[in-house]
Amino acid sequence: MQTTTKRDLCEKIARKTDNTHMVVKKTIQMFLDEIIGELSQGNRIELRDFGVFEIRQRAARKARNPRTGEVAFVPSKNVVVFKVGKLMREKVGNSPQTQPPPQ
Repeated sequence: MQTTTKRDLCEKIARKTDNTHMVVKKTIQMFLDEIIGELSQGNRIELRDFGVFEIRQRAARKARNPRTGEVAFVPSKNVVVFKVGKLMREKVGNSPQTQPPPQ
């Protein structure tokens, strides 16, 4: 499995759109900043066929330090949850890399 970075995505999109790398980079960063801004305001982001980003509150809980066995209190916190959209589920779910090997 290979890691694709934001820079890699910028280069691919710049080649496909005949835009400069800097224009594409700024556009992608603005897009990501808007998603972060909307989520920080408690809004839900729905990108059809891609997926849904939303904030959920994780409940407070007791945790245990595995090294010492000491009990610690972990306060509640907000977490970002992503639910995969239909098109992505179909494309990624049917890719050869994710299917089990034939027996």
